[in-house]
Amino acid sequence: MKKFISIFILIFILFNSFTIQAHNLEQSVNSEERSKENVERDKFRHPYETLKFFGIEPEMTVVELSPGGGWYTEILAIYMYDEGELITAPYSASLSDYAKRSREAFEAKLNSKSIYEKVKIVDLFGKLAENETVDAVLTFRNVHNWLGEDGSGVKKVFEQSYAALKPGGILGVVEHRAKPGISIKEMKKSGYVTEELTINLAEEAGFILSKKSEINANVRDTKDHPNGVWTLPPSLYLKDGDKEKYRQIGESDRMTLLFKKPI
Repeated sequence: MKKFISIFILIFILFNSFTIQAHNLEQSVNSEERSKENVERDKFRHPYETLKFFGIEPEMTVVELSPGGGWYTEILAIYMYDEGELITAPYSASLSDYAKRSREAFEAKLNSKSIYEKVKIVDLFGKLAENETVDAVLTFRNVHNWLGEDGSGVKKVFEQSYAALKPGGILGVVEHRAKPGISIKEMKKSGYVTEELTINLAEEAGFILSKKSEINANVRDTKDHPNGVWTLPPSLYLKDGDKEKYRQIGESDRMTLLFKKPI
């Protein structure tokens, strides 16, 4: 009888621990601290499902690569505030005028609310963290920006991520998905990158592909737009084009890949 009660209590504790964790992530995604503009894009970016797929937990140390305007930073900062650590890696302000403006805007965002007070900042293409101290590295829609002429920029970022991660650590990648077989030149122009190249570059850095998801897929995206991926929302870079047509398509078709550093 005592054994039965002990097993029941253990099951109860495990069930409630999972429920609390899932509730925390859901609350972070639905937090009033998030901007209304960002929340409106949840239907395209699926943050709850994506972070759950990557296995992100509130007590982890997480690096967010090239956070841009902080779309995911809003969620991660809330989710990891009590137990975890969030390290963001925007471009160094010294790289270009654009990088400087982007960095200043991101830092201003972090200084705007107390939920960001624990968020750390390091430079992309620099040392992300002490070796083997990070549980997960995440990147959302950035790979095309790092390609260079031969993909070497992506490989460098992946290698730095690999060094920072603990054995068994996670690399989560969401990226605009190109049709198979296009050149790197076409990828840079269009903003879409092939799954094959992304996987190859991650594997060259030492990672193992663990699994894929179609969470962020969009079958309506034909990937042949006049201004590449930037034709679609949220950019809608069109001079005289029919913006409503592209609003109906929605945001881009995206790969969602989970890599792991071998133990």
